[in-house]
Amino acid sequence: MIDTILTLIKPTDHPSVTQSLIVVMLVVAVGIFMGNLKIRKISFGMSAIMFSGLILGHYGYTVEHNTLEFLRDFGLVLFVYGIGIQVGVSFFSSLKNDGLKFNLLAIFTILLGGLVAIIIFMVSGQSIENVVGMMSGAVTNTPGLGAAKSVLVEFQQQFPDRKFADPAVAYAITYPFGVFGIILLMIMAKKLLRIDIKKEHDAFITESVSNESVPIVKKVRITNEEPVGKTLKEIVDMFGKEKVIFSRLKRTGSTQVLSPSAETVLEFLDVLMMVGYKDDLDKIIAYLGRESSDTMVEKEEGIIAKTLIVTNNAVVHKTLEDLDMYNRYDLKVTRIFRSGRELLAHPKLNLFFGDKIAVVGNKWSVQQAEKMIGNSEKKLLEPDFFSIFGGLILGIIVGSIPFLIPSFPVPIKLGFAAGPLLVALFLSRYGGIGMIHTYINHGAIHFMKDMGISLFFATVGIYAGKHFYENFVTYNGWEWIGYGALITFIPLIFMVIIGRFVMKINFLKLIGIMSATYTDPAALSFSNQYFNSDIPTQSYVTVYPMATIMRILIAQLLILILASGMV
Repeated sequence: MIDTILTLIKPTDHPSVTQSLIVVMLVVAVGIFMGNLKIRKISFGMSAIMFSGLILGHYGYTVEHNTLEFLRDFGLVLFVYGIGIQVGVSFFSSLKNDGLKFNLLAIFTILLGGLVAIIIFMVSGQSIENVVGMMSGAVTNTPGLGAAKSVLVEFQQQFPDRKFADPAVAYAITYPFGVFGIILLMIMAKKLLRIDIKKEHDAFITESVSNESVPIVKKVRITNEEPVGKTLKEIVDMFGKEKVIFSRLKRTGSTQVLSPSAETVLEFLDVLMMVGYKDDLDKIIAYLGRESSDTMVEKEEGIIAKTLIVTNNAVVHKTLEDLDMYNRYDLKVTRIFRSGRELLAHPKLNLFFGDKIAVVGNKWSVQQAEKMIGNSEKKLLEPDFFSIFGGLILGIIVGSIPFLIPSFPVPIKLGFAAGPLLVALFLSRYGGIGMIHTYINHGAIHFMKDMGISLFFATVGIYAGKHFYENFVTYNGWEWIGYGALITFIPLIFMVIIGRFVMKINFLKLIGIMSATYTDPAALSFSNQYFNSDIPTQSYVTVYPMATIMRILIAQLLILILASGMV
């Protein structure tokens, strides 16, 4: 028995599938332990799994070839799909505000990094495979490495007589400095630019308040003569159907609270409760009379307010107008809570699985709506594997579609990195397709992402670690680290200068953009702790999807154009 156990855990050049799985789990376990160690507030987190793989790979641990390829690609698919689902809704909504500006800055930085890589390729004599590996490691971009390797597989099939270098080796050598490089620049930028973090934080709060676009509740008393005798429908038509929702009404001299209909006629000194955006409500209040402090209109006798969770597949993708809950149950829907955002309910708004809807009505009407909507917290906690794997299948299919480009030796594909990411972003934006929905609770999303990146880092580390020392000596690893440092620092310096002095971006937002452009969760974690703020996370989420896609495309294009000798 002891001999059997020793056989399973001892390094071997020809491991079985069982031995391979044990090696991968061992690498992940050791890497997580290493990642939790902190040196002056800096920890590698999940990235340490790759270093664990390098060490164990160096000492003879290997993984069966087909098993390694499967776990590497499956891990990458899980990771990018989880990212896409997590940030999809906020990504598209952010493009309406500062998101477009942030993403343009990120794209410029990425293109500049690609230009630096091309210059290194032209003057150093290094193969483009190694340069792309250096670039991916220097900007800590794992999906870009995966995309480059997938293109090289296509090249190898097209040109079986040619020998291509493995970019994972250069990636492994330059990756550590890529992690530390961005952290170092953050610290240097703060000191050289003499940034006052408290001042930046206060400026962010002031800006957020002034740009706030969250539905609020206000009460108004009818004290003007003009609206008296008009119906609520006339008031709504006057100011716009998507500007306000009248949820409650109390007549003067009465304690009874009603849920008013569109045909309700306004009387002098009526008190109305409204839901809408601040600027719109202020205009309506000015027309109707004055803001009220009446608390009787808020009472829960007869009229109650409740938040219901959409868990019934029969109502998913239907609009509030389709459900017609007011005419069916005398019920008002006032707000929708979706992926951390609060939306004003309007008739054309589609419902997504996992949406939370705020309703106002009597006890019976709320109960009927609850039956229609689902409101099952248990169902919400259970991951829908049909939707998850259905989305993954769509992502893999999209990533596998070849795009023929004239004069390119092989067709370009989005691959296992960009394909699932794009599908996840669009599914998340539109709530799904058919029976595939995109609601996954936060715990399941984090599990998917962490499991995926763990498998990818472990397999890449083990593979690169097998000949890491020999490769470091053979290819002069210090020289590669130097090239990687150029790719890390030059674009970042330009980003800080342009972002701070030209675009006038808040410094706490800027370091989030820096972390996202370099797809570096370790740098984000450091910035949140070092600057004692979660503001960087908000801009990180805005930029990360576009940065990931651009990194993937740049890595593929460099391989396609330069490895084929087109220039």
